[in-house]
Amino acid sequence: MPPALEILPDQAAGLLDDLTAIVARASAVIGKYSAASADSHLKPDQSPVTAADVASEATIVDGLTRLMPAVPVLSEEMASTKAPPALNGSFFVVDPLDGTREFIAGRDEFTVNLAIVTRGTPVLGIVAAPRRGLVWRGIVGGKAEQLRLTVNGADKPQPIRTRRWPERNPVALVSRSHLDPNTEAFLTHIGPVTHNPSGSAIKFCQVADGSADVYPRLATTCEWDVAAGHALVFAAGGIVTAPDGGSLTFGHAERNFRVPSFIAWGDPAKAASIKG
Repeated sequence: MPPALEILPDQAAGLLDDLTAIVARASAVIGKYSAASADSHLKPDQSPVTAADVASEATIVDGLTRLMPAVPVLSEEMASTKAPPALNGSFFVVDPLDGTREFIAGRDEFTVNLAIVTRGTPVLGIVAAPRRGLVWRGIVGGKAEQLRLTVNGADKPQPIRTRRWPERNPVALVSRSHLDPNTEAFLTHIGPVTHNPSGSAIKFCQVADGSADVYPRLATTCEWDVAAGHALVFAAGGIVTAPDGGSLTFGHAERNFRVPSFIAWGDPAKAASIKG
């Protein structure tokens, strides 16, 4: 068996534009559907899925297979219907439509998520918000930027950066659909913060671009919900950790690709002060 392919950050940077184009194509595919026309139903785990999810995933998987056929793909809808691929070395992690509930409700918060994970750690992350016409992307140890989606993909990148914890009115992002008591208790612990509820991985984008300060999720979620945002926040100068400050790792088939909990911080110094 040949050795597993590993994509390091410098190599991932060379793939960034091609991967952004794939995400942009998937975003355009989603744009062909409305909540009424997307034929939603519940999966066995009682989470919703629509024809838009399925079409977006097909577009992304086809694009990744053409671009990097030797790199395995872990994608949400495929993971629910077939055995996962062997995830050695590097692999793609895809959520073709994160925030399906928001899509069905007619909100603009849903996203398309794509990450490269190497040795269990995300090194590249792309998150697009099709109805907002925006895409955020980053290379860990490299650049982070926001672009506008266009008919030809995306253009006009603008650098983004997380911000220092503000003395007044810090903003905490919370899940619109999954706010839990542990997360509420954590927000009380860190002091006065403005709560901003929304859906999907767009919350990572708001931490990365400095429009919010912390995004805690102290209940289980899936790797495809987190991997792209994890890379994006790190690329922009923040951190994403377990609640005890430990690192997150990805590719855990033995736990059904679940992430037990995490906190995304724009300001690592604030994270260190809370841990201490």
